[in-house]
Formats: sequence, structure tokens, C-alpha cells
Amino acid sequence: MNANKSIAILLSILSALFFAVTFVFNRQISLKGGSWIWSSSLRYFWMVPFLLSVVLLKKQLKHLHLEISKQPLQWILWSTVGFGIFYAPLTIASAYAPSWLVASTYQITIIAGMLFSPLINKNNFKKPLSVKTFALSFIILLGVFLMQLSQAKTVNRMELFFGIVPVLIAAFAYPLGNRKMMQITDGNLTALQRTLGMTLCSLPFWGILSIYGMASQIFPNQDQIFQTLIIALCSGVVATTLFFMATDKVRKDEKSLAAVEASQSAEVVFTLIGEILILNAMLPNTYSFIGIILIIIGMTLHSIKNQ
Repeated sequence: MNANKSIAILLSILSALFFAVTFVFNRQISLKGGSWIWSSSLRYFWMVPFLLSVVLLKKQLKHLHLEISKQPLQWILWSTVGFGIFYAPLTIASAYAPSWLVASTYQITIIAGMLFSPLINKNNFKKPLSVKTFALSFIILLGVFLMQLSQAKTVNRMELFFGIVPVLIAAFAYPLGNRKMMQITDGNLTALQRTLGMTLCSLPFWGILSIYGMASQIFPNQDQIFQTLIIALCSGVVATTLFFMATDKVRKDEKSLAAVEASQSAEVVFTLIGEILILNAMLPNTYSFIGIILIIIGMTLHSIKNQ
């Protein structure tokens, strides 16, 4: 494994730890009656001052503005997809399924990223995907299927639908938005700059969503405001920046990029531990544990296989 790939995978696993905060806290907010509208939009509103202050201190804001001004509509479109269409459905799903199940279903994003590659990148990558790469990813999908099969026996159809379909939308939206923005920026921005730029360009989406919430007489409570602040710092700022750093390092190598995205499966383990410790959740049953093990095996094989 070359140095770039090793560092990228370590960064991705570290980001998965901070991303796990999102799944656990969103579940906690929903169990207390908090609306998904504010769980999603407040996170991105909180991210702006933190990211903006760091980029300003680094004197990198002018450069970011110049990059956005080159293709403003593309920035708004793909930031809305990568942040808005990604995160709003995840918060909806948290009201219908345990956080560890949402996190495990979301791992379909690994396959989604690979499916988008031929459409987005065409022949720009040095190394095409192999059958082996897809096979390792399908091990992860088998694990997800077993977990969903187990959950299907304990919930009604509506809960199953809203616990799965929104997550599938998010799983495709995030890699699509991220890969398109990597293509647009082409390594010209730091991970922090790109995170801030995408956050700013997704604000119209969050603004519209917030207006809808207020018009519907839905408002956040004090606990939700505080918890979305924690999510914004851990997941929105730290985790997103680490993940962008990881994907930027291997953006020219599709095999390595697939391995980095696969290492995000560590979210499942971190989320399960968090739900047990913080929400006092019951342990998953045997089928779910087998699914989790398959996800970990798939992630590990992705990470250590030869280039």
C-alpha cells in the first residue's frame, strides 16, 4: 500500500469516528421529538462561523471566492446535492430507525461512488476498477442486507420505508456531490476551503427548508440547538474536512478512492458503540452482528488489498 493511500485511509477512518456523532445525536434528537428540519439545517448554519473564522485566519477566503466565482451555478448545484440532498434524508431516517442501522444502510454509498465514476470521470483516472474491487464492496452490501432483513421483522412497512429509502438517497447524493466538486476544484482548494465553499453554496437550500419549518410552526428546542452545535463541530467541520483531505489525496486513483470510501464503514462500529453507551440501546441480534462483521471484513479487505 503506497504512503498516500495509507494516510488517506487513516484520515477516512478518523473521519468516520466523528461522522458517527451525527447518527447517534440525530437519533437522540428524534427520540426527544426534535424535527428533522432543524436537525439538518442548524448543523450547516453552525458550520459557517467556525469554518469561516479558520479560513479567514489562514487568509484563504479570497482564493475561495475566486474559485466559486468561476462556476457559481455548478457550486450551488453540487453543494446542494452533496450537502443538502445528502443530509436532510439522513435526519428523516433517524426518526424511524436506530442510528447503527441508518449508519450501516448508508454504506451503500461505497457502491454508489463506484457506479458514478464512469459517468463523472470517464478516462481521467489512472487505474480502472477491477471485478475484485466490486466483489469486496458487495461483501459490505451483503452485510447491510442481513441487517435490514433482521430489522424488517420488528417494524411496520412505513418505518421500514422511511428508515431505508431516505438513506439510499443520501448514500448516492454524497459521493455524487463530492466527486463533482473534486472535479470542479481539481485540487486548487484545501479541504477546509472546499468544505466552507460547499457549506456557503448550500445555504439557499437550508434557508428554504428553515422557512418551511417556521411557516409550519415547527421550531427547535434548546437541547436540539445545543446538540446540532456538537454535530456541526464533530461531523460538519472535523469529519467532513478529514474526509475531503482523504479523498483529495487519492482523487487520481480510482482504486484507492474506492478503498478510502470503503473505510467509512467504520462508522457502523463507532455508531453502534455510541448508541449502546449514550442511548442505552439493546445489542443487535445475531443476523445484525453477522452483517456488521461482513461490513468490517469488506472494509478491511478494501484497505489492505494490493494496488
